Amino acid sequence: MDELRKRADADKNDKSVKDLVLLLFETALLTSGFSLDDPNTFGNRIHRMLKLGLSIDEDAGEGDADMPPLEDTDADAEGSKMEEVD
Repeated sequence: MDELRKRADADKNDKSVKDLVLLLFETALLTSGFSLDDPNTFGNRIHRMLKLGLSIDEDAGEGDADMPPLEDTDADAEGSKMEEVD
C-alpha cells in the first residue's frame, strides 16, 4: 500500500496505479461475495496489467497468428440444437 501511495503521489495520472487500486478494490468485492457491475471492465483491467507485467506493447497486435485454427463447431451445433416449439 505504501508503494502504491508513493507512485500515486509521484504521478497523479499514472494509469497503471489507478488500475492496480481498482483491481484491489474489485478483488475485495469479489472475495467478499459481491458481484461486479461490469465484469468486462474488470477483465480488461487484468489483461492490461498482464501486458504491463510481460512488457507487451498495448498497441501491438493481438498475436493470434501463431494460434492453430479452431475446430469446426458447426457439426456439433446441429446435434445440440434445442427442439423447436410450434
